[in-house]
Amino acid sequence: MQLLESLNWRYATKKFDNSKKIKDEDIKRIEEAIRLSASSYGFQPYTILRIENPQVCKQLQSISWNQSQILDASHLYVFCNYLEFTEEMIEEYVQRKSNMQNIPLDKLDGYKQFMKGKLKEKSKDEIPHWTAKQTYIALGNMLAACGELKIDSCPIEGFEPQEYDKVLGLNEKGLTATVVVAIGYHAEDDHNYNMKKVRKSINTLFKTI
Repeated sequence: MQLLESLNWRYATKKFDNSKKIKDEDIKRIEEAIRLSASSYGFQPYTILRIENPQVCKQLQSISWNQSQILDASHLYVFCNYLEFTEEMIEEYVQRKSNMQNIPLDKLDGYKQFMKGKLKEKSKDEIPHWTAKQTYIALGNMLAACGELKIDSCPIEGFEPQEYDKVLGLNEKGLTATVVVAIGYHAEDDHNYNMKKVRKSINTLFKTI
């Protein structure tokens, strides 16, 4: 199983070689893997920013515990979840489903009303927690895709979300920063590179009921 080999290969890269860049064709493959991620109802209630502006990267590093990956990685991504999920978003999704699956809109009305009803069951505080969890499903696909391509990666939660929101103007767009991912190629002196992967055993992790 190629996936298992890739997952065994990948690790959280702490030091990137800033002279090495990922090829455009591989970036397209990684982004397509993210796009194809599963999400609740297929909504994909998030936006993913690819940060290419060096000045913005410098600003983000200062609010990311000054971690070197922010500047040295080939590419930097910020996963942002929606703070609210509106009925208008459901309407847009249903229209997209109708167009892409060639289903008349009226045939989807029952499904649309069901989704609206389930959405109303969530409190204002529950919505951002729900949308944030969806970003981590996409993150998993990204890490697996990078592993298959032998591209190093590091998911980063060590940052100040509220400051990210200010720098990237996220709140005005109804978004907030959830998780950051740096990808590229590790430096030869990255101390994590040859470390044995530490995971629970199968028998410890899984229990039969």
